Amino acid sequence: MSILIYAESAEGKFKKVAFEIASYAKKVAESLGTTVTALTINNENNSELAKYGVDKVLKVTNDKLTQFNAKAYADVIKQAAQQENTKLVILSSSTDSIYLSSLVAVNLEAGFASNVVGLPVSTTPFQVKRNAFSNKAFNITEINTDVKVIGLAKNSYGIFENTSTLTEEAFSPSIGDNDFGIKIESVEKTSGKVSIADADIVVSGGRGLKGPENWGLIEDLAAVLGAATACSKPVSDLGWRPHAEHVGQTGKPVATNLYIAVGISGAIQHIAGINASKVKVVINTDPEAPFFKVADYGIVGDAFDVVPRLIEKLKAFKAQNA
Repeated sequence: MSILIYAESAEGKFKKVAFEIASYAKKVAESLGTTVTALTINNENNSELAKYGVDKVLKVTNDKLTQFNAKAYADVIKQAAQQENTKLVILSSSTDSIYLSSLVAVNLEAGFASNVVGLPVSTTPFQVKRNAFSNKAFNITEINTDVKVIGLAKNSYGIFENTSTLTEEAFSPSIGDNDFGIKIESVEKTSGKVSIADADIVVSGGRGLKGPENWGLIEDLAAVLGAATACSKPVSDLGWRPHAEHVGQTGKPVATNLYIAVGISGAIQHIAGINASKVKVVINTDPEAPFFKVADYGIVGDAFDVVPRLIEKLKAFKAQNA
């Protein structure tokens, strides 16, 4: 009857979201008087999860699951949930888990609530608070099914240590050829950079940079902050930056601690995709740019003047506080 989480990993190492949903699940488990079981797939060091309250790991090792496949992974989660007689499955809101969630819910005949932003408002009946209308409002959703699936919004709960005694159990789910209807031909990955998915800070550039030759401005600021780089849709459409860096409602949604927009006017689709970020900063020459209406801090000025000065101040601050 334990709570089941899918602890995401990449290349044998846990993603940050795995620790957040483990922390969240532990707190929910305490209120329900139960334990937390984590499903891991081809992960090397499951003991890390004990630090965040996981009591048991179902460890899957299978070469067929080396590359993410939503249908196959959803089937594995279903089998794990059935083995553990789980009534609550908790997933993250990462790109992979967004694909997974609906499939898992269908497989388990479960009610599903996405974009959950806090601990359950009530457990009897089971109610959760969710983001709605592109993070402009909240609603309370009640799930009445016997099995429940929730997707925790990124960076909405936090990571908290709550050490437990961990046991590991090898888990060998049944996987058929019908789970692999989609064939992965190739995977392209960036290296040596902070990924948008895992970043606490994102520095994003728009057409105000005037051309790809000026992108070093964004990369230099990101390097000082230990941030990921991103861009607006027009920038990726123009070919200045790869589409993998496009953030917004039609690109990658982000929910970072700090989002800095440089030379981005703030189209409604872009704002909707980054609105869950906790602190938003905009640098733009146009004081009437829509981004200023949603930003926590704004600088009206030329990025080619403001950003180098900002980098200089940040470097000086880091040197003094090293």
